[in-house]
Parts: sequence; C-alpha cells; structure tokens
Amino acid sequence: MKIYDISQEVFGCAVFPGDPSPQRIEKLKISNGDICNLTEFHMCAHNGTHVDAPYHFCEGGKTIDQVSLERFIGYAYVSAHEGDITAEDARNILAAAKACDERSSQRILVKGKAVMTPEAARVFADEKILLFGNESQTVGPEDAPMEVHLIMLGAEIVLLEGIRLSAVPEGSYLLNAAPLNLDGADGSPCRATLISL
Repeated sequence: MKIYDISQEVFGCAVFPGDPSPQRIEKLKISNGDICNLTEFHMCAHNGTHVDAPYHFCEGGKTIDQVSLERFIGYAYVSAHEGDITAEDARNILAAAKACDERSSQRILVKGKAVMTPEAARVFADEKILLFGNESQTVGPEDAPMEVHLIMLGAEIVLLEGIRLSAVPEGSYLLNAAPLNLDGADGSPCRATLISL
C-alpha cells in the first residue's frame, strides 16, 4: 500500500487571482515565554487544495456541510491530460476508468494542465459522476469559469481543485478528500490523499 498526499501546503499554496492569500499568525510562542505554541490562521475556503459545493455557483445549492461524505471518499481514477478536455476526451477518460476498475469511474482526477470545456462538463454531468478533480485552482478556463461550474455543480458534482498529481501514476486509487464541516459554506479546504489499491 502506498499513500500519496495530493494536497498543497496551505501557507505557500497557489491562490486563484483575486482571492485572499492564507495568513498565519503566531498568537502564543513557547520561545516568548508563553505556555504553548498557538496558531491562528485566516484563509479563503478556496485556497490551495479545496472542494467546491454546489452553493459556490448555484443559489440554493447544497452547502459543503450538506454534501454527503460519500462524494469525497471512495474509489477514484487518475488520468493524465494536457490542454482542453473535449467531450470525446471526457468519454475516453470515463471508458478508461471503467476498464481499469468500474468502481473508480464515479470520481475522476485529471493530472496535467487540463482545462474543462462546457462540452466535456456535460458528458461528466450526464454520467452523474460524484466528483471531478484537477490540478488548476479552478475547473474550466481561469478567465471564464462560470459556465463549467454551473454545469458540473448544477449536477451536484463535487469539484476538487488544486490537487497535485505529478507523482501519481494513472490508474485506480482510494480517495479521501473530506472537507471541513463548515456550516453554510460554499467550499472548504481539504487534505486530499490517494491510497494505491
């Protein structure tokens, strides 16, 4: 068994343009004579490796605390892709996942500099997958993320963004990308891991 940490370190993580960067404040320090070390931090729910709930783009959609943990934890398939993901690419990724391990086809993780197109988003939405993950800080084009988010989050597909898969070979794994239990939030940071099968 091998465990892959596919998360970014929070305080040095990539940040979507315009989002606030994480901040760490050392409230207490033993070296200053305090009783313990105590850290306070401030961050956006979408910093670093994080998950999007439907509420992120869909008014009235489920918030992160309302999304079943089943979507974040289970078998997943890792596929390598560079550039735009077309509808044909999406169908090929799903076929490869099913051929590798049928259980993995409900959670798809794409490694590489891949950009979701609306056409591919509709393929995944029609397939009713539970989760889609990518290495970018957003699914879809960075300068126009709304359409892809509306399609996928509208189908209640959880989006796992900002993962790091360079050390992970293509194939099937057990994924744990459970979010923090944040009442009413549109997303959450997570410590995403993959376990080899």
